[in-house]
Amino acid sequence: MAVIISILKIVILLGFLIFIHEMGHLIAAKLCKVRVNEFALGFGPIIFTKQGRETKYSLRLIPLGGFCSMEGEEERSNEKGSFSKASIPKRISIVLAGAIVNIVFGIIVYFILMANTGNYVTSQVDTTLDGYIASEIEIEKDDKIVEINNKKVKNKYDIDKILAKNKGEEINIKIERNGILEEKKVKLTEVKNKYTGMYLDKECKIVNVEKNSPAEKQGIKSNDRIISINGQEINEDVDNALKLMQEKGIGTYLITVKRGKEELKIELMPEYKSSYYLGIKFKPAEDTFKNHIIYAGMETKEFAFSIMDNIKSLFTGKVGVDQMMGPVGISEVVAKTNGIQEFIYMLALISLSLGATNLLPIPALDGGKLLILIIEAIRKKPMKQETEINIQLIGFSILIGLSIYITYHDIIRIIR
Repeated sequence: MAVIISILKIVILLGFLIFIHEMGHLIAAKLCKVRVNEFALGFGPIIFTKQGRETKYSLRLIPLGGFCSMEGEEERSNEKGSFSKASIPKRISIVLAGAIVNIVFGIIVYFILMANTGNYVTSQVDTTLDGYIASEIEIEKDDKIVEINNKKVKNKYDIDKILAKNKGEEINIKIERNGILEEKKVKLTEVKNKYTGMYLDKECKIVNVEKNSPAEKQGIKSNDRIISINGQEINEDVDNALKLMQEKGIGTYLITVKRGKEELKIELMPEYKSSYYLGIKFKPAEDTFKNHIIYAGMETKEFAFSIMDNIKSLFTGKVGVDQMMGPVGISEVVAKTNGIQEFIYMLALISLSLGATNLLPIPALDGGKLLILIIEAIRKKPMKQETEINIQLIGFSILIGLSIYITYHDIIRIIR
């Protein structure tokens, strides 16, 4: 029964997101009076088909895909309603529609989720912690931090984001107390934590190892699963693993990891990294409709930008291609979701990621088609059909090769 539920979750989530993506293309094409020959959900043999006035609607056997086949899209056509004969603005709107639907849908779903379940924390002081700079400079209960280094802050997330970049430099804090603003120049309290450069999922599988980190230098790899630390069994308890890794007075850890079918013992010597803190616990926001909307909007904005940052990391080398997830890896994560809230979060995350990725200027993706249309607009004439087809074929070949590579790593992650 659990297997059937997992399969249903995967099919519903991925099938739905692909459906709304292709539906975006379909609606935009219809509005632009471009003929759609077939709208299909899935690939492979046809299970069900219905012929509309001009469009055939199909349901196909393999649910993880779909397409919206337009007249004159692949090969130019002089027929009425041809995509290739439509104006450039119309073609751009059709190409963009699928990704925009995914992005807008993901943002709306995440906003609704946060508006109903978010944990909102203000920038107003609840208590200060002994031994930290906040108590030393006499920051008081109900003080409100309004600016740090001339940047306005509205909640704890804004404050954390600014302070995370601090490397021990003096900062300027503007505090509001009883309606009066007061400025303080301070150095944050330094706290040294052990740093390994490896990141674990909730089952103690290593999902990422940073380049040049202690973990990488000492032979730990992504997809290794931690079995024990200094002889203590972990039992897939990530909180226990993290607690053991931060124990004071221990310089070197003997970590047993499972790699494939073998178990390896690796000595890991963490480095120490400094973090800097104010030492404040902030008040939660009042449970009002207005705060739900305001804070959900803030969190949704950060969520959207974090997706963009992750995609950007691929091009800056911070994240390797082998750490990307394809349909197999995504399916595993979806299958493991617990409860409707976690499932809806994954729905929003994958929808936004799918939309943003599709806009990358890579041939065979919507972003690649958009780039070709922009070039056509600049040149004021289309490129040769043979050239365009070859570009799309090269892009498609690259995507197929990339998909195989990512799928291979997805499978390796799962079987380990």
